[in-house]
Amino acid sequence: MKHSCVNSVWQPLQPAATVFGVSGAEIMDTTVLTTETKGLHHSASHFARGADSQRPKENGIAVHYDGQLRHSIVWRNVVIFLYVHLAALYGIYVGIFQMKALTAIWVLGYGGLGALGITAGAHRLWAHRSYKARWQLRVILGIFQTIAFQNHIYEWARDHRVHHKFSETDADPHNAKRGFFFSHVGWLLVRKHPDVKRKGKLVDMSDLENDFVVVFQRRYYLILMPLMTFIIPTLVPVYLWDEDFWTAWYCTMFRWVASLNFTWLVNSAAHMWGNKPFDESISAVENLSVASIGYGEGWHNYHHVFPWDYKAAELGTYRANLTTGLIDFFSRIGWAYDLKTVSVDMIRRRAARTGDGSRHADAPLEELHETDNGIWGWGDKDMSIEDIKEVQIYNRCD
Repeated sequence: MKHSCVNSVWQPLQPAATVFGVSGAEIMDTTVLTTETKGLHHSASHFARGADSQRPKENGIAVHYDGQLRHSIVWRNVVIFLYVHLAALYGIYVGIFQMKALTAIWVLGYGGLGALGITAGAHRLWAHRSYKARWQLRVILGIFQTIAFQNHIYEWARDHRVHHKFSETDADPHNAKRGFFFSHVGWLLVRKHPDVKRKGKLVDMSDLENDFVVVFQRRYYLILMPLMTFIIPTLVPVYLWDEDFWTAWYCTMFRWVASLNFTWLVNSAAHMWGNKPFDESISAVENLSVASIGYGEGWHNYHHVFPWDYKAAELGTYRANLTTGLIDFFSRIGWAYDLKTVSVDMIRRRAARTGDGSRHADAPLEELHETDNGIWGWGDKDMSIEDIKEVQIYNRCD
């Protein structure tokens, strides 16, 4: 099958159009799960001390000053997350005692599509540029990513690039050094640390600003997201096989909240519990459990060392890595190409130099290879020439 190597592009990203009378800037500040917030400097500060009515306020929210750092809880997000998690728990109950079999299949299947929109789309394609995709695949993955409701592609990829570029610093949106709760969900309940925005401006996002799928989704996100995340998955069971509306609604909430927590585990558990065969100096670990429920995203020590590898893991098979299998399938039909991966020799040398000894510990010292930390993926200006030369690219299309 022959394909043209020219990618479809759109005009450079312009400010989002006004939707429902709200400007693009206001939309980004009011999205429920927006990461346009400033984080806590340490986990105990504002939660432990409580709000003080005498403290200065920002947009009606009490702000605590701690040296040069200001942080505050976004109470709207706290209330909403509390509700959706309670609704998800009730969704488990109705799922066990009231849900029809077809609804169970629908929930699992629809949730799986949303997960692939994050893993194969927002993560490996758009955030790390570990492979390229034809417009048809980008549209599909864009739809799937909208189902997941974890912010639009542009913001998701931007925050993730910042996470890799400045991992385990104040500029890391969900810095694991601040504890499990913060890295799992707490970072979405408070305003961002100022370094996140300040250093985030250093990350190049021009590639996404010229992708028509990313531009379109961002512009119409407040219409597309409710439709794909909540309305369609709730109404389909109601109208197609006469499911009870409230049963369908709470099962929808369970599906969404479960997918959120599966993704959050990559930020929390996969930075805390596991081995570090490739770099023992970083917090990211290899975690089989997270990889299994996260479609291959739990091989995190490897991924932080080689973020441009489309497999996000050192794998010879698809063990606990469904996402890689999907990308390989689309590669076979020509919709995915330029799949970047790392040579076995390069992996072995890196593991011998910086790993914890659990992998390739017998590599000769003379073969040690330098690899920079703080790389968000393929195209990062700080990626070393040696790494670029050793990258292997499958199904290349020049």
